[in-house]
Amino acid sequence: MADLADYLDLTTVQARQQFRELMRRSPVSSGRQVVFLPVETLLCLAASFQVNHRHFGGSTAHQAPEPVPSLARQFSRPPSSVLAKMANLDGSRSHGGKWDVLAGAILRDDPARFTHVYRVLLSAARAEGIGEDRLPDFLGLEYGGEFALLGQDELQTSAMEHAFKEQIAQRASEGTWSEKQTEQIILAAARVGQHVFALNVLSNCGQRCVFCGLNPSTFGAKRMLVAGHIKPWKDSEPSERLDPRNGLAACPSHDVAFDTGLLTVGSALQIHISGALAKAVRGDPLTRQYYGRPPLLERLLFPDNAQPPARKYLDWHKTNVFVA
Repeated sequence: MADLADYLDLTTVQARQQFRELMRRSPVSSGRQVVFLPVETLLCLAASFQVNHRHFGGSTAHQAPEPVPSLARQFSRPPSSVLAKMANLDGSRSHGGKWDVLAGAILRDDPARFTHVYRVLLSAARAEGIGEDRLPDFLGLEYGGEFALLGQDELQTSAMEHAFKEQIAQRASEGTWSEKQTEQIILAAARVGQHVFALNVLSNCGQRCVFCGLNPSTFGAKRMLVAGHIKPWKDSEPSERLDPRNGLAACPSHDVAFDTGLLTVGSALQIHISGALAKAVRGDPLTRQYYGRPPLLERLLFPDNAQPPARKYLDWHKTNVFVA
């Protein structure tokens, strides 16, 4: 039975031994699965930074995007088994293993430590002859960089604690983890949910600011786009917090203007400017440089295949945030 150190302090030697065991495993398509090895659990944790497991399950498990299919093949398990482990890791299932759930929460809260463990996994896999065609570097960290969660500025600890107060108390009463550990598990999972939400919003918006079209990737810039909620996280229902139709990608100037009610968006995706900002644009060249037209577009800019924002979120923003 694995303990906490088997996840947090995994060595390359241990990981190589476990990958050799995986390569000897016979595929099991249904029925009771063998116990997950720490390397499997840790790779499922890494996958949770890319895929929202709640969107897939049962008859749709086979539709889960990468890296779920690659991990399923590597583990000789069905995709549904990988998704179930991802669900266990965020504490959303009460029967998740005690130590792997807690290790997942600790690593989610410590990006440097998670990055190290991720590289140990890939280094061990490569040493056992498992190439990128079988186990891709789906987080892009194999040769450098440090993992960072996106979209965290929107999450205030006090708001999160209030939102999950009853859930934390209920889970803690079950006795598997202490209240402090339970809080860490649930809040860490919420932060990862926000990260995956941000990834989906950036992708849906074509990696461009929907208000002006700025595409930082064309000149190699990072973190110049913000993926935020239309209806703020603290005001949203749980399902709304993860809905990419409740998000927009924007450059910092237009993100702040939208969040503070200087900009809003109509039902036909037309961009409206508050009276105060419109007056400033007419009288101040510097303000006009950021909020005049151009660079501000008449309507939000989306790729042809994008999901437009849901009207209920736009209406909420116009009613509750916009300063006409």
